[in-house]
Amino acid sequence: MIGIAEIAGALVLGGVLLEVVADASGTVRRRLFEAQRQRVALDLFRARVGADLAAIRREQEQREVAWEGFRKFRIDRKVMEAEDICSFYFTPHDRMPLPRFRPGQFLTFQLRVPGQPRPVIRCYSLSDSPERREYYRCTIKRLPPPRDKPETLPGLASSFFHECSEGDLIDVRAPAGNFCLDLNSDRPVVLIGGGIGLTPVLSMLNAICDANIPRETWFFYGVRNRHEHAMYEHLKNIAAHHPNIHLVICYSNPTESCALGSDYNVHGWVSVDLFKQMLPSNNYEFYICGPPAMMESVTQGLREWGVPDADVHFEAFGPATVKRQAPAAAPDAAPAQAFKISFARSGKAIDWEGEDDSILEFAKKHGIAMSSGCRAGNCGTCETAVREGSVKYLLETGHKPTERSCLPCVAVPAGDLVLDA
Repeated sequence: MIGIAEIAGALVLGGVLLEVVADASGTVRRRLFEAQRQRVALDLFRARVGADLAAIRREQEQREVAWEGFRKFRIDRKVMEAEDICSFYFTPHDRMPLPRFRPGQFLTFQLRVPGQPRPVIRCYSLSDSPERREYYRCTIKRLPPPRDKPETLPGLASSFFHECSEGDLIDVRAPAGNFCLDLNSDRPVVLIGGGIGLTPVLSMLNAICDANIPRETWFFYGVRNRHEHAMYEHLKNIAAHHPNIHLVICYSNPTESCALGSDYNVHGWVSVDLFKQMLPSNNYEFYICGPPAMMESVTQGLREWGVPDADVHFEAFGPATVKRQAPAAAPDAAPAQAFKISFARSGKAIDWEGEDDSILEFAKKHGIAMSSGCRAGNCGTCETAVREGSVKYLLETGHKPTERSCLPCVAVPAGDLVLDA
């Protein structure tokens, strides 16, 4: 028979044991938590160092292998992606390595189009990830005549490409352009493509997937219907295998065979109203490429939604495509000053009153011939020597003109100007 004193002693002993066990367990948990916290911090540090080293390696590769002027490339493959939309896979004719490009950049082509007195210069965005090191890919739509002018000719360069054969050689400049996704950033991003404007943002999307980073990404793509829906299976596959990718397809004019919920998600246009419905906030970086009307509407809507200009990036197709909002002039401000632009070779001096989008448009309106290509400051075809005066640029240019030269396609005069044209 156990006495009361023995039971009390056992309880006290049990209490001491329980306290010792609890204290030891807490110490172990604290040590395990601290070790886990240190491992997480070390993993994050290693990831950041790895990303920094990868960025340095990409820059070194680009500097080491990039070429000057034009280089011969072979059309290795042609793949139809949708109605009148074809992907062209280009491989270097000299079989030397390809420089790594930044997602969103473009290639500049010099095309020898039959019937044209001089080579035709055009820029097309790269449409695949920079991790695909064995080829460059551009996805090009054959442009039809304008709907309001059906009697005019279709797109000169796009038709030329679609009529090329696999094995043909093309002259190509190295990748260039400033409309690029920062792969070292972890900020959530919204990629917006309208029509064939899909191509640079598709390159960004593919790069995010290839980097295998859990960056929150929304991809809005607007076309008229399934016939124009490029990369259909590819986009579906990305959305199915990457939980951080949110795909939103908009058809503005779906046909009876287009299936809502399967082929597309929204009947309508890509718009800021749609973003407000689907995004939890406006705290994203936005990258936009598409028809001028869409880009103008979206950029203006984002500004009104309170998105800073620094978070809105777009691929422009000329100075009139998208204009940043200028500060309102004071009520008593003096009218804009008229400048004189002199074209030395043409022997013309004409007053500039600020009504034209660029010096190039101004020159063409007055019958002065100036070479041009992309009309967005990227290809350098219009580069013209400045004899006197200076210019202001309307957009950040992809091509950097030489000293005392300018790019008339995206420039306006800063005062009286004399050009070698």
